[in-house]
Amino acid sequence: MSRLQPRSSFISSSRAQELLNLLHEHLGSGTLRPELAHKLFDEMTCQHVPVPERALNGLFAALARAPPSTMCPDGPGLAISLFSVMDRTRRCRISTNHTYSILIDCCCRAGRPDLGPSFFGHLLKRCIPVSTITFSNLCKCLCDMKQTDEALDVLLHRMPGDLPNAVSYIVILKSFCKEGRSQRALDVLRMMVEKGANHSPNVAAYNTVIDGFFKEGEVSKAWGLFHEMMQQGVVPDVITYSSIIDALCKARAMDKAEAVFQQMVNNCVQPSTVTYNSLIHGYSTSGQSKEVVRLLKEMTSQGVIPDAVTCSSLMTYLCEHGRVKEAAEMFHSMALKGRKRDVFSYSIMLHGYAAEGSFNDMIDLCELMVVERIVPDLHVYHILIDAFATCGKMDLAMLFFKDTLEHGVNPNEVIYLSVIAGFCRMGRMDDAMDKFNEMIDMGVPHDTTVYTCMIEGYLNQGDTVKAKELITQMKTKNIRHRPRKDN
Repeated sequence: MSRLQPRSSFISSSRAQELLNLLHEHLGSGTLRPELAHKLFDEMTCQHVPVPERALNGLFAALARAPPSTMCPDGPGLAISLFSVMDRTRRCRISTNHTYSILIDCCCRAGRPDLGPSFFGHLLKRCIPVSTITFSNLCKCLCDMKQTDEALDVLLHRMPGDLPNAVSYIVILKSFCKEGRSQRALDVLRMMVEKGANHSPNVAAYNTVIDGFFKEGEVSKAWGLFHEMMQQGVVPDVITYSSIIDALCKARAMDKAEAVFQQMVNNCVQPSTVTYNSLIHGYSTSGQSKEVVRLLKEMTSQGVIPDAVTCSSLMTYLCEHGRVKEAAEMFHSMALKGRKRDVFSYSIMLHGYAAEGSFNDMIDLCELMVVERIVPDLHVYHILIDAFATCGKMDLAMLFFKDTLEHGVNPNEVIYLSVIAGFCRMGRMDDAMDKFNEMIDMGVPHDTTVYTCMIEGYLNQGDTVKAKELITQMKTKNIRHRPRKDN
């Protein structure tokens, strides 16, 4: 019997490894259904020889990073489910914090940060030593639950003094900035400076708070922190410079943006595609075409490859200046150069063609969108419907209007107004009234604009009675003008 035992263990171990390999294979090929995963996992953990903890961690880590697929839409959630079954049946004993660190991370990735503290408590009950990564993942869960102050308390008072490092703090800094509390993030950053040693903020920590201030419109605070960062001996990187340049470009402060760009180059920091895109967009919106051309040439000469954002900025500029043919050449060249065209790229070209009345080109683009499986969004539908309604092609406009409903896109007040205005211009007031009533019945927000359109339509047809009825209805309902952003 003693001779047979090693052989039996070997077979059990081989079968466990075979099942583990099957799990990885199905996961890699996108064919791992949750029910199949549970079946294989149950058989694997029932083997006579326990599955090595390292192998289990590898599986859980792979599930944590797995992109959503048709078969397995939630890899991190599946990892949590598999562990829970294993832990409940006590088939394997986890003795290190690495597994729990992965699982707490899975809680964030699966959109269940509330489960993270429970796993952390389980870890403490088993008296398993806790690592920096585990504490950081716990802080991520708390931050995702909008409990950033509690996460900071964990970092400062519950985490052993020798564990927190700059990476641990960045989780907190990002959360404060995301909540619009960049000033609180700055307080934490300066706390890090005072602590020194392993707690000293790195360039990523400064970048986080600088970007937070820019997003909150606190340009002077962001600029001051940029200089403070250099005084602390922290060297700005491409992300730092790009963030500052982008903010200055959005503020149309192109001279300052150019000065920071030159400082960046002088400090031997290589500008990225993002850096150039900000400058190109800034100069495009400022109407400085020569600077746009200069930057594009400089960008390519430096080996920085223009991406879809670069092309979109240039296409927008060309279309706005009546150079739609050049924009179209760039649009079609994107596919030849391996740059994926998205719904935003299409919307730019559709708007350009609509402005010059190139309706056949608009139809061709719509057909190309179908071929490339680009799903139109609300903005694209508005461009199409408004363009065809404005020129009196109401049959086409209504085809696209019906298409919105078939694709699950709910028409908003701007699209309804385009359709109603188109019918009114053609004197088709019955059709206009149908859409007007449908708009109200569907609960679509409306104001005086659509009423005015209908009233003018009836007046143009000489129907003063209907016009007066609408005026009375508008006053009775106390309909007011609602300011709206440009669509």
